[in-house]
Amino acid sequence: MKKQIDFVGKRRIFIMLSLALIILSLVSMFSKGFNLGVEFTGGSEIIIRIEDPNFTEAQVRKIVTPLGEEFTMARITKVKSLGDPPNISKFSIVVSKIYEAKEKGKVTEAINDALRKANVKGEIASFSETGGTAAEEIKRGTWTAIIVATIVILLYITIRFNFVFGVGAIVALIHDVVITLGFFSLSGYEINVPAVAALLTLIGYSLNDTIVVCDRIRENMKRYRGRSIESIVNQSINEVIVRTINTSLTTFMVVFTLFLFAGKVIKPFAFGMVIGTIVGTYSSLYIAAPIVIKWVRSR
Repeated sequence: MKKQIDFVGKRRIFIMLSLALIILSLVSMFSKGFNLGVEFTGGSEIIIRIEDPNFTEAQVRKIVTPLGEEFTMARITKVKSLGDPPNISKFSIVVSKIYEAKEKGKVTEAINDALRKANVKGEIASFSETGGTAAEEIKRGTWTAIIVATIVILLYITIRFNFVFGVGAIVALIHDVVITLGFFSLSGYEINVPAVAALLTLIGYSLNDTIVVCDRIRENMKRYRGRSIESIVNQSINEVIVRTINTSLTTFMVVFTLFLFAGKVIKPFAFGMVIGTIVGTYSSLYIAAPIVIKWVRSR
């Protein structure tokens, strides 16, 4: 018989590691908080077009910083839209302040004057705001999407497999989301719409891996009646571990490459997926599976 790795025997060590990461994440989230994007806090976004393909974010910051306190802490990122001419650089300037109509005109005039004084050929392409009401709606929509997705997942797995597998999958998902959010808090990466997309993608990715493990456990419980649940779970994990590692490794290489070379706008998505790929793979083996063992033994 092929020698098996004892995943189940070491489950307590990894559960303790998970608890430590969850505690660290919760402490960081409640003490340090998150670097929330303008979508969640409300603010203004100014898009500037400059006729210089080599213009940098640092040069834009040097121009706009003297215009007011809000520009000192502004988020400035270089953006590119489909169809932009090759000789154009476009920059997004996001500030946490919402301007009234008169203030908006003054800010526009001040930026144009600053560009002229710096001998830079440029103009404001757009000036938009995200109000507090819109930000609150985005927050509610985000949490609604996550909660609804979680409930639907629990119902599907309960119907398709067994309630205990659904519970294991949901606990694993909560584990993954909390730790990923904790890393966002610790690192200071911005929580914006791409970051939320990463969390929702993580839920689907983690669930896919958990279903593969749980499906093999269910098959082996029918095939090896009379054997201990620990032995069945351990064999099931060993049977799918190569598939799990191959899938996770290929996904990780893609998102890690994206993380290294992506622009600042998409980097929060890539960061969330890098952390989520690791944590999601780990939770399928050491969070969902131990819950199945505990449930079966208690019955």
